[in-house]
Amino acid sequence: MEMEPVAAAGRARGRGPATRAAPPKRAAEDALEPQRAAPPRGALNPTAAPYALAAPPVAVSRAAPPASATQPQSSPPRRGTRPRSKAFGSSSGEMLVPRRAAATGAAPPAAVGSPHSGRFRALQRSTARRTAQPARSAETAPPRPAPAAAPAAPAPAPQQALPELEMSPAAQQELQAALLAENGFRSTRRTKLVCTIGPASASKEVLARLAQGGMNVARLNLTHGNRAWQDAVVANVRELNREMGYCIALMVDTEGSEIHTGELAEAIKIEVGSRVFFTIRSPPPPTIDGLPVVGVNYDSLTDDLEVGDHIVVDGGMCELVVTRKAGPDVLAESIEQGLLLSRANLTFRRDGELVRGRAAMLPVISSKDWRDLDWAISVGVDFIAISFVRTPDVINNLRSYIATRTAGGGDDDDAGSRPPSIELIAKLEAFDCLTHLDAIISASDGIMVARGDLGAQIPVEEVPSVQKHAVMRARQLGKPAIVAHDLLHSMIEYPVPTRAEVADVADVVRQRADALMLSGESAMGAYPEKALGVLRSVATRMEEWVREEKFGGVVLPQIAETADGRISEEICASAALMANRLEAAAVFVYTRRGYMAHFLSRCRPDCPVFALTDDQSVRQRLNLRWGVMPFRMPFSADPEDNVRRTFQLMKGRGFVRAGDLVVVVSDLRPREEDIIRSVQVRRVP
Repeated sequence: MEMEPVAAAGRARGRGPATRAAPPKRAAEDALEPQRAAPPRGALNPTAAPYALAAPPVAVSRAAPPASATQPQSSPPRRGTRPRSKAFGSSSGEMLVPRRAAATGAAPPAAVGSPHSGRFRALQRSTARRTAQPARSAETAPPRPAPAAAPAAPAPAPQQALPELEMSPAAQQELQAALLAENGFRSTRRTKLVCTIGPASASKEVLARLAQGGMNVARLNLTHGNRAWQDAVVANVRELNREMGYCIALMVDTEGSEIHTGELAEAIKIEVGSRVFFTIRSPPPPTIDGLPVVGVNYDSLTDDLEVGDHIVVDGGMCELVVTRKAGPDVLAESIEQGLLLSRANLTFRRDGELVRGRAAMLPVISSKDWRDLDWAISVGVDFIAISFVRTPDVINNLRSYIATRTAGGGDDDDAGSRPPSIELIAKLEAFDCLTHLDAIISASDGIMVARGDLGAQIPVEEVPSVQKHAVMRARQLGKPAIVAHDLLHSMIEYPVPTRAEVADVADVVRQRADALMLSGESAMGAYPEKALGVLRSVATRMEEWVREEKFGGVVLPQIAETADGRISEEICASAALMANRLEAAAVFVYTRRGYMAHFLSRCRPDCPVFALTDDQSVRQRLNLRWGVMPFRMPFSADPEDNVRRTFQLMKGRGFVRAGDLVVVVSDLRPREEDIIRSVQVRRVP
């Protein structure tokens, strides 16, 4: 999907073509971003990683700037006014980077309540946008086809260096067309979006619209659906990636050994005072004493429950009190109205405390899960989310199992073990996981804060603080964090969210979580595309606010365990800090396994990180990292040729333009040679 031309986006906002005489400092990112006063030159950027080490030696391009760069700059803005920002892409708010105010005469930051404050101006801009002619969204714009004269050429195999040969203009044009065709539309929104695929979104047509709307990861909950349906979804996603040049990653979610209801012919509507039998009989009888019967998959149901205990369905969708036990059956009376659905999660409480009983001894990975995992490994998914993780042992055990079933990756950009072919996401939804949180995060490749089931196991008022702490610790330990469940629950039935849901989504973005996840909203809801659009627009606006207000800085400890890893980590931290201080348009990073891109994402630089890799599976896994826009490009043995082709690719996509300042980070390992690390500051030719 191609970004719109700059002039067109400007006209859509009623500004006309860009005719300013100011030099092209960078790829301008959006007209919504207010100008900010420059901090003292020696001050640290408060949002950058607080590393004590200075930036490494920087190689600055000696190339002369474009002719326009020699023109005098426009006069500084008057105090209380916001200089016009350069439009980039569309008015949807994508790719926003705070700019410093004029070098001289900049007013100090105004108070929050002042008419000159960033929040006040943001409200003015929001009001103005409602009355302006709407611009076509960058995320919904149709893809720009490759030039007809240059048919797409098949990409070379991953990790195969190109020979150093002189290429004719026609050959260069053909290679550039192939790169453009293979690397489909990229959104410069930093927060990634995960969509659960279900009956409402499994068709190729809906998947294509979700991809155009900003979906980065497609998630399959293996609790639902049969194998043929799951195979069809995987095939549809991969076909979209091939046809459109997307890099949508695939995630599967294990069922886990949770206690849940069996299959019901239809949902049971529960009113206050309704009575229902829960039974461990298989199959359950249709009725007992004229009352509905619900099967449960937990053989110790009658052993763990006592009269007076509470049965909480799906984290609070309805709640019943046990009134009688009789053999394999438990009679319960509802104290709240709601719905009993098939395969609904059940938790038990006694005097306000969680009843663990024998359920605490259930295996995290059941026999069904192992069959599902064998299928997931065979089809080559990118992520496996493990339900109800209690300790890091299950992560380590599964990683060893996957290693025996798959091959590793090969040489890479920094030292360390071979990269996993499938990354493991630990779902934080069990009570025990909080005791071993740091160990679980360290053992996994990422976490998912599953607020629905977690809220059924801990007091509901504890969920926000647990979520915030888990997101922060994941970032500090260099792992992506997904926040899931009940983000836009009302949009399962209604076309607009509640204002409280919007505020909840905004708070998650402020916490700098890597990804937001839709569950029932996209799997079975009536408005999956609208729900995704709400996440996209709220995330985009809040990212702008975070950069504008310099919100969300945290102390990042050193996490690399080897000498080479520490060097790479410090290079990335310095590059991110440098990009912020120089107000670079982008960071380019060349990586074979993604580690350098992971380090850069952890630092949360203001500008986007364009990750260039020669491996499609690495490209897809990077699509979950905050702020990383992955592209696939075969690497040349000549580093300068890689940079030149990157400039052509990014200019062709409209992400940078001539005269923009970019930071180039490379840590590639030439075959049978030492690692050559470099950080460069370049002007786009």
